[in-house]
Amino acid sequence: MRFGVMTLIDNVPDARSGNLPTPHDRLREVIELAVLAEELGFDAFGVGERHGAPFLSSSPPAVLAAIAARTHRIRLFTTVTVLSTLDPVRVAEDYATVDQLSGGRLELTIGKGNAPEPWQLFGRAPDDQYALQEENYELLRRLWSEEQVTWSGRFRAPLDGVTTLPRPYQQPPTVWHGSATSERSVELAALWGDPVFAANVIQPVANYARLIDRYRARWAEYGHDPSAAVVGSGGTLYAAADDRTARREFAPYYEAAVAARDVPGNNTPFRSLDEAADHGPALVGSPGRIVDKIVQQHAAYGHALQFFSVDSAGLPFHRRAEVLRLTAAEVLPQLRHELPDTLPWPSAAVDPVPRPVPEAAR
Repeated sequence: MRFGVMTLIDNVPDARSGNLPTPHDRLREVIELAVLAEELGFDAFGVGERHGAPFLSSSPPAVLAAIAARTHRIRLFTTVTVLSTLDPVRVAEDYATVDQLSGGRLELTIGKGNAPEPWQLFGRAPDDQYALQEENYELLRRLWSEEQVTWSGRFRAPLDGVTTLPRPYQQPPTVWHGSATSERSVELAALWGDPVFAANVIQPVANYARLIDRYRARWAEYGHDPSAAVVGSGGTLYAAADDRTARREFAPYYEAAVAARDVPGNNTPFRSLDEAADHGPALVGSPGRIVDKIVQQHAAYGHALQFFSVDSAGLPFHRRAEVLRLTAAEVLPQLRHELPDTLPWPSAAVDPVPRPVPEAAR
């Protein structure tokens, strides 16, 4: 199994102290968290996309480019890119640039989104979200794998002999399909033979397992090798020395986050931390408890990639860093032993050390 850290860059007051970082400080924290994740041996770092308060993640390509400049090994994910509301040409250009700057470390995760703001901001009709996702993805695939693309569709102007630049460093980057509730998303992933990423945040584990089972069934029906289907999973993480300490420290943050997102599409049946930790997908407790829970979820999902979210209701940076350090020291080694790695990534960095600056650029 491989492991990543992910963020939506929410910027809200600390649920305990009330302190609120400036946008500058909050964005810098994200860069430092990614650098720390690489130093601690995590395999990936993901930046989501949201538009509107309280999130500062409206431009993941810019944030990932900044992370690329400070890191050398860690894979750079989008978690997720709301492709249904974006221009595929712009997506192809922006993320190929990130792929080039990072030396081929980009992993694009696409999703239709479950927040209303992008539809209003970008003038898209919510009723078209699935059709937009499918059409935009077909065009993005062509733009990354072909040159001189001629294309016409329902939702944007035709293209005539277009080659987007820069070309991706990878040929082409891997595209994951993110899904929280939608069978249409896992259907699209199975159709194209792509990996799928289950949110694993707000719904019961059984709900995500059903989506993954559907993905694997449709994958086989489309004629793909069943052993090649790849699944990733998310998860809210808070690790401490023992379960009681973890719940006492994290409960105000979890419950403040639940109250803040209590809207259709983002609410959860697990209202208290005890409910989420005991019966939901939340990964909260001692290192041993977190290991056991991920092993249980792996039995349901068969996932090869585990992402952790350590952002909740203004949890201060030093606590997020402490959680990652404890997880790297006491959770990841056990899981790597119990759940061998099956992801088709390079085991080492594309560029393990920075390349020399060309003579002409000095």
